[in-house]
Amino acid sequence: MRPKPASINTSDSLPVPSGRTFSLSGHILTAPKAVPGLHLVATPIGNLGDITLRALETLAGVDIIACEDTRMTRRLTERYGIAALLKPYHEHNAALARPKILEKLAQGASIALVSDAGTPLISDPGFKLVREVCAAGHQVIALPGPSSVLAALCVAALPTDRFFFEGFLPSRATARRARLAELSRIDATLVMFESGNRVQDTLADLAGIMGSRDAAICREMTKLHEEIQRAPVAELASAADTLETRGEFVLVIGPPAARAQVMTEDALDDLLRSSLQRDSVKDAVAHAVELSGRPRREIYARALELARETDQQVKGDHGED
Repeated sequence: MRPKPASINTSDSLPVPSGRTFSLSGHILTAPKAVPGLHLVATPIGNLGDITLRALETLAGVDIIACEDTRMTRRLTERYGIAALLKPYHEHNAALARPKILEKLAQGASIALVSDAGTPLISDPGFKLVREVCAAGHQVIALPGPSSVLAALCVAALPTDRFFFEGFLPSRATARRARLAELSRIDATLVMFESGNRVQDTLADLAGIMGSRDAAICREMTKLHEEIQRAPVAELASAADTLETRGEFVLVIGPPAARAQVMTEDALDDLLRSSLQRDSVKDAVAHAVELSGRPRREIYARALELARETDQQVKGDHGED
């Protein structure tokens, strides 16, 4: 049965009701008890006014809110007058917290899962929990809402008919360049997260691999100091030393042009070096042929050369017998 809609108390003379309530524009609303199950609730990525009415009703109506950082979620619940039981659920305690959540669900509890910002499970913990909740036969309910991925994609002024979300790139330069070389072959707009202390280095790597593509830097989405810069990647990278690096970044890179399908020599070297660290020469070459658009003979010769350089480096580091 569908729960009754929230009721509203508009009288200033009446006391604030206890229990499952939330405050909106000076009014106290009473929320129905949420149905048993795991509720995946999207929360604002910056501006707390971006919360949905359904999300507020659910957060007020559940028995427990499982959140990454209780301090971050408490800012939201206090803003809307929600007296909620907050329990931490993050990558460091997930293995211990999951069984307790499953036990509560088995007892008929209603639990909301929220991330620090945006939609749960998008570059946030939660996938294993959802999988185990489903396997146990409990209901999983999605409450859509704010997403920095979609917000950045909408304002980037780049094609939106097909896009690939990468999340965070590797922190090490060689691995990052190799991954960007792989991403450069995807015929879609690319969306990725980056931290302020690495964004300038990432822009430089992007310029070396995808420099001619149109792109957008989206900083502090929906917040007071939101900033959007749109230009070719190479131009954005050349001005990176003046970029304000405080805050959170979403980078959006347009799809490749037909003429840009052949990987540069530097990008090929980064890709091969990364592959040779874990694969045989044969497998590394096959992987590079698929991604680079370059001839197999050329790639094979370069892979052998890089493999020899690596062997010589290792011998030099350890000394010859």
